[in-house]
Amino acid sequence: MSTLDLIPPERAALLVIDMQNAFCHEEGTLGLSGVPMEAARATIAPVRGLVEAFRDAGLPVVWTQQVHLDNDASRARKVLPSHTQKRVRVSALNGTWDAAIVDELADLITDPTMVVTKHRYGAFYETRLDALLGMLGTRVLFVVGLTANACVETTLREAYLRDYDAVAVTDAIGAVRPQWTDTAHAVWQQYLAQLATTEEVHSWLERACQPAAIGVHHLLLETKDLDASVAFYTDVLGFTVRKREDFRDGRKLVVTDQGLGLTEGGTGASGVLQHLCFTARDVDGLAERATAAGYRIVRGPGPGPYGHTVYVADPDGNEIELVEPGRTA
Repeated sequence: MSTLDLIPPERAALLVIDMQNAFCHEEGTLGLSGVPMEAARATIAPVRGLVEAFRDAGLPVVWTQQVHLDNDASRARKVLPSHTQKRVRVSALNGTWDAAIVDELADLITDPTMVVTKHRYGAFYETRLDALLGMLGTRVLFVVGLTANACVETTLREAYLRDYDAVAVTDAIGAVRPQWTDTAHAVWQQYLAQLATTEEVHSWLERACQPAAIGVHHLLLETKDLDASVAFYTDVLGFTVRKREDFRDGRKLVVTDQGLGLTEGGTGASGVLQHLCFTARDVDGLAERATAAGYRIVRGPGPGPYGHTVYVADPDGNEIELVEPGRTA
C-alpha cells in the first residue's frame, strides 16, 4: 500500500501556487531577469493534468496569485536589498499581464472564490487561505507550482506549522535554480511533506475515488418500550436527542446526536438492529456494483433524509443504507 492511501480524498485539495506569467513565461519578470524558464515551463502540463483530475474527482482546487504594488511602503522600510531588487523589476504588479495566470492554465479557473491573493512568499501569510480550507473541510494539501525554494517551500512550512498534511508533487514544482532541487526535496521529505510524482498522485486518485463505504453514519434500534429506551440512553448514557418525528411507516422515531436512532417494534428479547447506515462515496456506483453482483436493491438510489441514498440487502437480508451526504440528486 502506498503512503498516499492513508489520505481520505474527502479531506484533500490541490493547491496550485503562483503559475503566473511573471514566473513561467519567457517575457515575464524572471525570464527577463535571465532566469532559464525550462524548469518552470515544464510544470505547466503536469499541473494542468492534476487540476483536471482533481476537478473530475470532485475535489477542490485552490490557486494562489502573487500580487505586488509598485509603491510598497512596507517593503521600502527594508535597509538590506530584497529579492525584488535582484530582478529587472518588481514582479507580478497588480493588474498587469505579469501577474496573470499563464494562458495554458487560465481557462481552468472558473470560480474566483478559489483564487487566493497573496503579497509575500507564503500562501498562508496574511491571506484567507486557512479560512477557505476550513470551509472546504481540507486537511491534506497536494502542492504544485512555483517556485520550489521560495513560495512553495514557504507554503509547505506554513502548512506544516498549522498541522496540515502536505504532499509535494515534485515534477509539478519548478525551481529557479534546478541544482537546488535535490536539497529542497531532502529537506521537505525530512521535515515538511511527503514527496510524490504526478503519476503517483493520479494513481492514488483513481484508487481513492472508487465507489466505497466510508464509515458508519448511524444505527437504528428497534425497541419494545421507546420511552424507557430513550430514558436509558439519555439519562444513563448521556445521549442527547436531536429530533423526534414519525418514521416513514408511522412509528415514532427518536434521533440522537450520537448517531443512534430509536424506534418502536422490538421484541424486547435483546433489541433488533433494524439497519446499518454508512456514509459513502458515489452511491450510484455502489448501487450499480451491488446490482451487478446480484444483491437486491431495497430502494433507491434517490433522495433520502441525509443525502443521496440507496438501500441494499446483504446476504442475510439485513438492510444496509448508504448515503452520500451533501448530494440531494
